[in-house]
Amino acid sequence: MMKYNILLAGVGGQGLMLLSAVLGEACVASDIQVVTQEQHGLAQRSGSISAHVRIGEAYSPMIPYGMADQIIAMEGMEALRYIEYLKKDGTVIMNTRLMHPVIETSMIVNKRRENLPYVTLDQITEQLGKVTKNIKAIDANDLAEKSGNPRTENTVLLGVASKIDGFPIEREKLIETIKKIVPERTIEANLRAFELGEKA
Repeated sequence: MMKYNILLAGVGGQGLMLLSAVLGEACVASDIQVVTQEQHGLAQRSGSISAHVRIGEAYSPMIPYGMADQIIAMEGMEALRYIEYLKKDGTVIMNTRLMHPVIETSMIVNKRRENLPYVTLDQITEQLGKVTKNIKAIDANDLAEKSGNPRTENTVLLGVASKIDGFPIEREKLIETIKKIVPERTIEANLRAFELGEKA
């Protein structure tokens, strides 16, 4: 039986749970077995959150270390945080936008780390490159702006993910599910965001 594991990572307020819902519902609409597991942690804005999406045969809702086919990261540092889940030949789809975690920001504000700046995108990419060469760094914020709604970064990255070889959900089902799940007033922007991601 087919198996495909996607780990979603980001911070609160980026629409990661909506992305998880779209993937799960699209699988159900496709008659594909799916199990999802959300880990909210400090799920308020800027708190780290993740979701495991296990498509096909799975005995646990949690993806074992080294078994994720894709990591979709809404924020660069979150890709690095969860890299141990990626399989050897897996793909990292990463938003180039970097956000300071709550604790990091407070330390900077308090000037306790004047000589220790927040990690850069190049440093993140370098570390990810030690695990996989399949890295797609996407300026999802820019593409979301072009879609007409800056809050569609999650749908941009879904479009990118859907073009990776082996992705198990048909485009038609993803489109249908986006229309079903996102707020009605944002449907057109989300569809544009998805298409921009496909072309990225």
